[in-house]
Amino acid sequence: MLYLFYGTKTFLIQNEIEKLEKKFDNLNISKYDLDSDDIKDVIEDAITISMFNDQKLIICENANMFTGQTSKDSDIIENYLNHPNNDTILVFTVNNEKIDERKKITKLIKKVGEVKCFNDDINPTTLVKNELKGYEISSNLINLIIKRAGDNPIALKNELEKLKLYKEDTKITEEDIINVISKKVDMDIFKLLDYIVQNDKNKALEIYYEMLKINEEPIKIIIMLSNQFRIMYQSKELLKKGYSEKDIASTLKIHPYRVKLALQNGRKYTSSLLLKYLSELADMDMNIKTGKIDKSSALELFILKK
Repeated sequence: MLYLFYGTKTFLIQNEIEKLEKKFDNLNISKYDLDSDDIKDVIEDAITISMFNDQKLIICENANMFTGQTSKDSDIIENYLNHPNNDTILVFTVNNEKIDERKKITKLIKKVGEVKCFNDDINPTTLVKNELKGYEISSNLINLIIKRAGDNPIALKNELEKLKLYKEDTKITEEDIINVISKKVDMDIFKLLDYIVQNDKNKALEIYYEMLKINEEPIKIIIMLSNQFRIMYQSKELLKKGYSEKDIASTLKIHPYRVKLALQNGRKYTSSLLLKYLSELADMDMNIKTGKIDKSSALELFILKK
């Protein structure tokens, strides 16, 4: 069987792949990334008979020959699509909103395989309900989970996995959620960042104190702030040079979701302002390390001086 999964919702693509993986043991699953691996190795693997089972699964990420990008590998793929190994389940994935419907190999895989698009928005409430099927949980507690974990589907699913491992019975309580699901800190960081730049000392300090209450280390908060300013600055500059979100993520070696957030939030600030705060936070870090200022009061003084 042949599959092509494409779209911007990588979480949904991963879910679909996980459904297929459950049917195989690890010895019969191979994974390739066409940004670094040779397509010839993929095809050689696909045509080779499995030594351990009747069928095997091959997952081939970044199959961008199905998009508008030019590719020297199209002929190799086309030849395999015309003569596939029936004992191999070959899955191509493309993290792109569209594929090129005009291409011969795209038309061919639609004819001989199955093509699925994953561009729809993910409803966090639906995600929680699906992941917690068989558990007893109220609507209010579902909202509490989303409030604490956030609506990023990858992070949300990870927190739900922790919750399921924690529970010995099927009734989920508020205490379970408070004990297990990490409070969403990233979004608090963005709020803290906003209030610092807006010179709203009271709200900035309020969020900072709340983060300390849930035992966030001051040094960690400083590092997270610095990272957000840095990623926003780098993403803005690379976007100006014509880089796509995917190219930026690849260049900075971070998840595309972080780039998306950085660009959304970075629109509020100029590059010069981002550099200014980065410099001030670097000085703060140095002063903490050299003992010139206490780590607990460093960020508080930084906020008050704005």
